[in-house]
Amino acid sequence: MQKFSALSLLAKAFGGHQGWQPQWRSPEPKPAYDVVIIGAGGHGLATAFYLASEHGIRNIAVLEKGWLGGGNTGRNTTIIRSNYLFDESAALYDHAVKLWEGLSQALNYNVMYSPRGVLMLAHNIHDIQSFKRHVHANRLNGVDNEWLTPEEIQAFVPALNVFGKVRYPILGGALQRRGGTARHDAVAWGYARAADALGVDIIQNCEVTAIRRGADGAVEAVETSRGTIKAKKIGVVAAGNTSVVMGMADVRMPLESYPLQALVSEPIKPMFPCVVMSNTIHAYISQSDKGELVIGAGTDAYTSYSQTGGLHITTHTLDAICELVPTVRRMRMLRNWGGIVDVTPDRSPIIGLTPVPGLFVNCGWGTGGFKATPGSGHVFAHTIARGTPHPIAAPFALDRFKAGRLIDEAAAAAVAH
Repeated sequence: MQKFSALSLLAKAFGGHQGWQPQWRSPEPKPAYDVVIIGAGGHGLATAFYLASEHGIRNIAVLEKGWLGGGNTGRNTTIIRSNYLFDESAALYDHAVKLWEGLSQALNYNVMYSPRGVLMLAHNIHDIQSFKRHVHANRLNGVDNEWLTPEEIQAFVPALNVFGKVRYPILGGALQRRGGTARHDAVAWGYARAADALGVDIIQNCEVTAIRRGADGAVEAVETSRGTIKAKKIGVVAAGNTSVVMGMADVRMPLESYPLQALVSEPIKPMFPCVVMSNTIHAYISQSDKGELVIGAGTDAYTSYSQTGGLHITTHTLDAICELVPTVRRMRMLRNWGGIVDVTPDRSPIIGLTPVPGLFVNCGWGTGGFKATPGSGHVFAHTIARGTPHPIAAPFALDRFKAGRLIDEAAAAAVAH
């Protein structure tokens, strides 16, 4: 793997940027692997990287039915935070934030992590009580979060309509300064490049059509559009399509899949210093490095595998954004898109073993999977390698729905983020 540095960039610049090596290989699938990961999004690629780098398992294939990072990894709005209410969630998401802080160095690839802060607005008494509860719970768990008054919010984000006449007045907000954004495609490319350098085969345009099990019930192979591939262990990291893939092994998942929409504006000069979220009106906004306003909505009201979504959802979101930030009312939207999110009954992910020996699953991240990418891959790799859950991942086991040990994060995950 070619090392990136200021010196290598300068040298290639003088040579007309000729001679750069491909970032990863495009190998043909081998007949068998120790581990097969289904899904070449951020979580799947991170899992493969940590399996190879920390657990010494390098005979790995990552299978993707389309192109690398073409699912939810390339369709999200890049927000990172760890201000979740319950101890289990705070531990998982803050584990991810700590990995985010050094990820560019670990991968030798600039993922453009920007800890610009995430501000969650309170519009009523219930919001104030809920967010203050989050602030106190976060502090007990060593997670940074602080309460801002309306005056402090106005000073921090001057573009917000804090004191104007609005349907949903801004009464305060919870700010996590370590939260922020990263570049989603850079994250996928960085993990792919680093995993490939360790010997991982990333096989695109390879759709899994069946999971084959042996006489003892354990997994033994996957059938794909490019032939049969044997595997001792299989990790499913297929986001909104998890239910379909797991159904191939006769495992029914407690998931519902919804369209989730976002859109971006024409680029403008810097005006938004952080990420601003409003759960009450289901809208959030940040500004990209290119100057675009990145705007997200809540999930559509119906289950679907569509990647378009309903126009009325984005219209409602833009109404709210125009009220919160009146200066953007005349801006033009350049494009919008949708993704497919898999949602659990308690709005928390599922990470760990399944009833099928050798089959592992990582899913149910709902609208907030991007922020967990490095932490998710790290704990899932440990779980696959050792056959037992990582301590941080243990509370998120599939059997919690049978035992009733739910981790209800609906208040922290009530809006796309």
